[in-house]
Amino acid sequence: MKNILLIIALSFCSAAYAQNKSAKISNLHFGMFICWSLSTFSDEEWTRGITDVSFFNPTDANTDQWCKVAKDAGMDYILFLTKHHDGFCLWNTKTTNWKVTNSPWKKDVLASLKKSCEKYDLKLALYFSEADWTWIPKDLKPEDFVNKENYWRMGRNSELKKAQLKELCTLYGPIAYFWFDHAQSDGGLNHEATAEWIKQFQPDCMVGFNNGETAGDIRLGEMGKPGPLNSAEGGGPYNKVIHRGFKKAEFTYPILGKERWFYTSPANDTVCRTPEEIIEDYKGAIKYDNFFALDVGPGRDGKLRDIDVKTLTKVGEMIRKIKKGQ
Repeated sequence: MKNILLIIALSFCSAAYAQNKSAKISNLHFGMFICWSLSTFSDEEWTRGITDVSFFNPTDANTDQWCKVAKDAGMDYILFLTKHHDGFCLWNTKTTNWKVTNSPWKKDVLASLKKSCEKYDLKLALYFSEADWTWIPKDLKPEDFVNKENYWRMGRNSELKKAQLKELCTLYGPIAYFWFDHAQSDGGLNHEATAEWIKQFQPDCMVGFNNGETAGDIRLGEMGKPGPLNSAEGGGPYNKVIHRGFKKAEFTYPILGKERWFYTSPANDTVCRTPEEIIEDYKGAIKYDNFFALDVGPGRDGKLRDIDVKTLTKVGEMIRKIKKGQ
């Protein structure tokens, strides 16, 4: 009898812990979306045709700086780009040699970021392009890249997709949520199966897709705005789906003030949204219980731009005043 009672008690404790952990994730409201990869160095949003891993060559990357600025800005999580459509992996994957640890930087950026998030008490969420151009169909060759129409035929390899996601889930967790980019297809594994695969390793992790098949927990809003789950407007131009299975609405846009997610060039180093604009959307995220991921792309040295640091410092001051009721 005592053993039965002990088992029941442990079951209740385990359920309460899981519920509390899940609640902490769903209570996130304001995060820093970090897009930092090959496109940081190309001044192009989609970087095609690069074959030399040394193209990715930061000089002074500092994940502690990213996280300290985020924390000072009143943020509670980091959303990090692990792999864009070019297939370049920002973690030490075993699935490909096209990865950051083979670049001149040589360091596992995601591993470093995970430690920095722990240091500054920030949750970690991950962006992942479902498909990428390095997954080449048998009837195409690398030289076929000159024909841009062929890019839309790349990227369907369900086993590689599953292998990469398993690495991210088992080596870099806990993960608050996955932000899946469907721009280059589902990678050969549909969205429902993708969500199930993630939750096999990370049961408390939430999952969202920016378009394509409706599935997961989150309605992502690329270039979106604050809003309730029952309003399609918050999903932005790419994801106006309303679905009863969604638990949260997310929206994201770049601090640059235009649809440029990566660092562009020194010519734009003074271009930035105002603290007042950002704080209004922060208030909206609180009002509607949204995830608000503000994209702040580090520069080619690997550090946040001075103007972004200045802007986010001001945002943090404004948030602290709001919380104090001033």
